[in-house]
Amino acid sequence: MLVRVGFSADPDDAFMYWGIASGSVDRRGIEFEPVIEDIQTLNEWSLEGRLEVTAMSAATYAHVHDRYLLLPHGASMGSGYGPIVVAREPLSPDELRAVEIAVPGTLTTAFLVLRMVLGDDLAFRAMPFDRIIDAVTSGAVSAGLLIHEGQLTYGDAGLVKCLDLGEWWLLETGLPLPLGVNTIRRDLGDAIADISDVLRDSIDAALAHRDDALDYALGFGRGMDAERGDRFVQMYVNDLTRDYGAEGRQAIRELLARARPGIEVEFVG
Repeated sequence: MLVRVGFSADPDDAFMYWGIASGSVDRRGIEFEPVIEDIQTLNEWSLEGRLEVTAMSAATYAHVHDRYLLLPHGASMGSGYGPIVVAREPLSPDELRAVEIAVPGTLTTAFLVLRMVLGDDLAFRAMPFDRIIDAVTSGAVSAGLLIHEGQLTYGDAGLVKCLDLGEWWLLETGLPLPLGVNTIRRDLGDAIADISDVLRDSIDAALAHRDDALDYALGFGRGMDAERGDRFVQMYVNDLTRDYGAEGRQAIRELLARARPGIEVEFVG
């Protein structure tokens, strides 16, 4: 059985896949093929059900819940931190409402939460996430919404943080902010449990062999040294990644209820 696993080209997703990539876990007779794309592409593909297993923005799950189940592991959550808005100089929320903001795709959780903070009528320009810092520093846009490693490297470009969406969400809800989730297509039926177990084993193997997994993950971190890469993985591969637990499930339900009220949130197992 071939299972294509879509994950974004950033260190935390790669870290979680290390156990499978290195052959360190029992694959249970399943062939896994990694498909590495930016998160906006994975979000768009999920609308078509293209991949058997895929990472996607938590916000996107609101649109594909009838086709995919949430895996109980592999989520990227930040408690009190998350995507940030940066600019060349400090800008208040009122000032941000008056300028154009570069965003990493309209299906991302970051964009959803930004609209919660600033309102639906904000001016934005969608572009690949790895072009946003350059767009802000060049003056092409006044501000940028950063995900992935940009949350740690923006200072190198002389930019300043204006807004932290994870901090806002924690103050708003008291919950961690679910950013990315791992999902599996419902039509895989009886194979779902075994696939889920292998993916969980891969995360556990990476945590048990952290140095080796981190070396692999750093290959996906643009402009990050080992220290920053380790910090980034610590931010987004945590206890909530191994299992949502009650708090993580509450967080995902709260986010999805705000994104699209009334949808069914269903986890494997």
